[in-house]
Amino acid sequence: MKETNKNPHINRGAGILMALFVLLFFAFIGRFFYIEWTQAVSGENGEKVDLTELGKEKWTKSKILHADRGTIYDRTGEKALAMDIPSFTLRAILSEGYEEHVEDVDKTAKELAGVLDMSESEIKERLSKEGLFQVEFGSEGKDLSLSEKEQIEELDLPGIGFIPSKTRLYPNDEFASHVLGFTNENDDGTQEGLLGLEKQLNKYLLPQEGKETYQTDRKGYKLPYGNDHISPSKRGNDVYLTIDEKIQLFVERAMDDVQENYNPERMTAIVADPDTGKILALGTRPTFDPNLKNIKDYTNMAISPFEPGSTMKVFTLAAAIEEGVYNGDELYQSGRYAVPGGTVPDHNYGKGWGKISFDEGVQKSSNVAMSILVKEKLGYDTYRDYLSKFAFDKKTGVDLPGEGSSRIIYGGDLERISTGFGQGSTITPIQQIQAATAVANGGKMMKPYVIEKIVDPDSKDVKLNHEPEVAGEPISSETAKKTRDILRTVVTEGTGTPYDIEGYSIAGKTGTAQISQGAKGYMSGYGNNIFSFLGMAPAEDPELLVYVAVDRPDLEYPELGSDPVATVFNTVMKNSLQYLNIDPLEEAEGQGSEESDDVRKIEDFTGEDSEKVEKDLKAQGFNVTVLGGSGKVVKQSPHPESEVLEGERILLRTDGKVTMPEITGWSLTDVMKLVELMELKPNIMGAGYVAKQGIAKGAAVKEGDYLVAELKKPSPPPEGEEEEEPEEEITD
Repeated sequence: MKETNKNPHINRGAGILMALFVLLFFAFIGRFFYIEWTQAVSGENGEKVDLTELGKEKWTKSKILHADRGTIYDRTGEKALAMDIPSFTLRAILSEGYEEHVEDVDKTAKELAGVLDMSESEIKERLSKEGLFQVEFGSEGKDLSLSEKEQIEELDLPGIGFIPSKTRLYPNDEFASHVLGFTNENDDGTQEGLLGLEKQLNKYLLPQEGKETYQTDRKGYKLPYGNDHISPSKRGNDVYLTIDEKIQLFVERAMDDVQENYNPERMTAIVADPDTGKILALGTRPTFDPNLKNIKDYTNMAISPFEPGSTMKVFTLAAAIEEGVYNGDELYQSGRYAVPGGTVPDHNYGKGWGKISFDEGVQKSSNVAMSILVKEKLGYDTYRDYLSKFAFDKKTGVDLPGEGSSRIIYGGDLERISTGFGQGSTITPIQQIQAATAVANGGKMMKPYVIEKIVDPDSKDVKLNHEPEVAGEPISSETAKKTRDILRTVVTEGTGTPYDIEGYSIAGKTGTAQISQGAKGYMSGYGNNIFSFLGMAPAEDPELLVYVAVDRPDLEYPELGSDPVATVFNTVMKNSLQYLNIDPLEEAEGQGSEESDDVRKIEDFTGEDSEKVEKDLKAQGFNVTVLGGSGKVVKQSPHPESEVLEGERILLRTDGKVTMPEITGWSLTDVMKLVELMELKPNIMGAGYVAKQGIAKGAAVKEGDYLVAELKKPSPPPEGEEEEEPEEEITD
């Protein structure tokens, strides 16, 4: 029997399916070649997606490379005044879906409260937040030191970890704080300057972030032969100041002494090199610790205007000498001087001293003498010209932020005359320093500055370089010398006797300024004045210029306003002259400057036997620490040719294995010598002298180790030499 044909519908269906499969196949092949050719597809919203870029995103990872903010150094380039150090931010993982998370909230809170400056309840509240993967602990959990990190790690708390970061360290704490300023972390996690030079030089100090890009496998592991690309980070520029760390320390310690014993409202001290205008030290009270940012008063008295008092008489005297109208032997009637609008009394309630010479008038700080010089000898117009020549009517342009503007009040006769003895008009201490450089260095007035240079730490290119700048020549060299000669007698015979330092020739002028209360007039009451002294030494050829002002110290009769000022001036001037190896008496005799008994230059001991060097140095009165045991000296601190004080600590490193010395009781300066010599990473806490050290005595020490040191406040600085007090109070 013959077979019948299959159902034609089945054949037709098979044909249709075959055609569909063929069409789908060619559509797939077409799409495949299209994607291969265009390397792109359409996204969910119809946008074009580049598959090459998408692939790169999947297997390419990147991370930011951070760098340190620039370091601020003193003028030697060896003492870091502000620098970045490693720090840590505490974090706690709360998500139970993560293997390492906080398991016991109560225990964790209790243990952390023993380390952080937070209560147990505050910590528990943070750890109990729901719906968060992890939490941090605010400012109390930021900028943790290495020792604090290690302390917490020893607690072995699940879920507790750390985020590495940087913090800005000011190793000397309350040290030139209004000069340096401070930084704070902005929203991007970058340290940004908010005050002082940190703010003014922020664009130079800021580092440049780098970036590392690398390829990974599907699990996220870095491929060993991936196409890595690194854009390196770049450290911020380093800043070198004119500030000398040792002289600044002299200033800080002397001011601390006055703050403790007299508790003035405010205070400032400036030390300058009159030949260049370099500011070697500048201190202000109230002060603050930039590490703690515990600032209450943002005012820098050194660049703020106030009535100067009788230190202004230095420039009135110099103007009269320059104009040829000053005769020191000429007599005048002291006591009171009548002018239109009022009467000018001498400071002893207008009693005066009878008929005296103008030289005696300067020595006794007579207001009447200055009034005659301004009105009768110079004339108002000429004197006003000298106020401009000495630049009292404009800012100095010192490279510190926030310099205030002076105000010369020069209307009626009384206002003009009173400006000549420092009342009515207001000027800044830094203006007085600038003007006094002309008296100190032979007539050239030097612009003050605190920034020496700014340097790229990698290329060593100098980004900014300050050179001494003459701001004017208001007087001649002969006038400057004659002015200094008269100011020398102020110290030996006049109101400046409290500032006469034995063995040194000091020239200068005292000042006692009244404090204006606006419409209420001037403040009254014992000690309600700004007491000051502007001095230079050696008088014959000044190497140092020092200005000190103390505002309303707590005085009990018969204490003098000169007492707190002399505490600062005499201590700073004497120690600085010795430190700078200046013997003014020898220079006056034309013998030149030689090393004093207390200050000398250290030799280069490299290659010498450490035991012999140690013995010799100890015989000379130095404190010696040898690192690495006996052997040949390979490195030393301070560096060769550095100037050192008798009794200063000297560190010698040999080629032996170095173990940690006992540093309890060391000063911060000595600790930083050790850090520099061993190239350690410092983590310093507190201020003063070492109370605890992170590396135990005798433990092995190598370059790059972290050195944790906890300091406590030092004992009061040693008192200065006893000085004779005047038989009665001397005021201006």
